[in-house]
Amino acid sequence: MRLRLTLLALCAVLAGSARAADDTTPRIAVISAFAPELVALEKAATHKHTVTLAGTVFTTGVLEGKPVVLFLSGMSMVNAAMTTQRAIDRFHVSRIVFSGIAGGVDPGLDVGDVVTPDQWGQYLESVMAREDAPGHYAPPAGEPLTGAPFGMMYPKAVEVLRAPTAAERRAWFPADPALIAVARRVAGGVALKRCTAAGLCLKTAPHVVVGGNGVSGQAFVDNAALRAWAYSTFHAEVLDMESAAVAQVALVNGTPFIAFRSLSDLAGGDPGANQAGTFFQLASDNSAAVVRAFVAALPR
Repeated sequence: MRLRLTLLALCAVLAGSARAADDTTPRIAVISAFAPELVALEKAATHKHTVTLAGTVFTTGVLEGKPVVLFLSGMSMVNAAMTTQRAIDRFHVSRIVFSGIAGGVDPGLDVGDVVTPDQWGQYLESVMAREDAPGHYAPPAGEPLTGAPFGMMYPKAVEVLRAPTAAERRAWFPADPALIAVARRVAGGVALKRCTAAGLCLKTAPHVVVGGNGVSGQAFVDNAALRAWAYSTFHAEVLDMESAAVAQVALVNGTPFIAFRSLSDLAGGDPGANQAGTFFQLASDNSAAVVRAFVAALPR
């Protein structure tokens, strides 16, 4: 009996894999980090079918007239890279679109704004330097550094393997210029939410910003000093925990990529306590609204 149940479970897994592998429809991969970010997009999709692969639920369907595969990356860099690569391996992914929330870094931005950077950096990729005197950290020798240190932390370039004979060092991972151009065309026409379902409203109407820099790393940031460093060192508009990892996977696979991130908080620059718990759903909905307009504007 136990053997039979094991074989049935194995057959179910293989069947799911086969269905995904047999899906040759070119699809836009629409990714979010955690469930509340994906709610609005899944509700808007039609002709939905789900396949579970290694614990991740992939939903194929149609969004704004375009074939898509919707899924959660999971939070943080490793999860995001792993699930994105799995989607590329199992589906015919033509483009990658990330939709989610982020912390605002640029002092000119506020909660609810949606930012679509031209490029993403992995700002926590770094050398933790030796303290050779109290409060003084020796710069690491022989490392391709990418900016000024934050205490003992010296940011460095990321090693990328795209050829079997040599590793490439990169500070930035680009969004696709053609996709950025589409984002610019639709940015001004999207109505963004200003108030939460509970009736708490932002002081100013949010807006869409296309261009500039975003950074990602394995930490939720609620620290004013680190926020100021990320802005001055990387000229970053936003920081999150996934986008740069997805951008790296997209680059290696030659797949066009873009990320839309709406600010749920200011990463330590909030006027009081961190606001993510209050505004994460508003921010998620604003990002989803821009993504839907963007997908609708994409050529078939």
